[in-house]
Amino acid sequence: MPSFGIMTAPMQVDYRDVLRVWREADTVAEIEHAWLFDHLMPIQGDPGGPAYEGWTLLSALAAQTERLRVGLLVTSNRFRPPAMLAKIAATVDVVSGGRLDFGIGAGSRPDHPLARREYEAHGLPFHDFAHSVGSLAEACTVIRRLWTETEPFDFAGDYVRLTGAFGNPKPVQRPHPPILIGGRSAATLRVAAEHADVWNIPGGDLDDAVHRSALLDRYCTEIGRDPAAVTRSMHLAVDYDRPRDTRDAIDAAVAAGFQHLVLGLPAPYPAGVARWVADELIAGVRVAAR
Repeated sequence: MPSFGIMTAPMQVDYRDVLRVWREADTVAEIEHAWLFDHLMPIQGDPGGPAYEGWTLLSALAAQTERLRVGLLVTSNRFRPPAMLAKIAATVDVVSGGRLDFGIGAGSRPDHPLARREYEAHGLPFHDFAHSVGSLAEACTVIRRLWTETEPFDFAGDYVRLTGAFGNPKPVQRPHPPILIGGRSAATLRVAAEHADVWNIPGGDLDDAVHRSALLDRYCTEIGRDPAAVTRSMHLAVDYDRPRDTRDAIDAAVAAGFQHLVLGLPAPYPAGVARWVADELIAGVRVAAR
């Protein structure tokens, strides 16, 4: 049975609007998870419009919901040192009572100018893609160790160096929150094969997504991991005016083996949008999946 969530990109919107949607979704059983994205400036619409910091907002929303699993689709590993990120994520897992799904990726590609500007605007380095993927692999290792190890440790990697690293409090979830890795490059898929419980790819080109999923299968097999241990996830944009198109995209994704669906809600959010998603987009798929 596929699981369904919603994604509300926290840009060009008001905090109260996002909160309204998440609170409503928290009461709709068909919606199991809810997501934000991780950008520091808008990547669509008015470049000077509002964009909320993802982890801060996620903690606020986690504190005001009770059932939904919550996460960022996906955290940019370029924005925060991994030990700091492990601390932030553990805090959110505690605040949520153990409902965090930890989404992470290598960070924005250099060919997206509105995303690229975030780095210089915030004094953040923008390394090449080889660096970003290599540091992602080390970050996943370090974060998991900080969540699980009971004694301080040192870590001397190519990209991450820590002395006396230790995480407390630990996440509520044991052994740790599920790790979702997002991305489509072969290098990122190799990281996902080793570290991910869930792998996510944006929808839009299903043939490519199927090809990438097969590549992930291969990489899992090469390291002796069962490919079925990695749940396949897809983000699909919702069109309020063309629900049939969205339903068709969901049906195709599920048929292709993607069992974790994140439905991206464009702003402004209509009144009752979470119930609409359940009735217009999810109900038929769930019936067909039985």
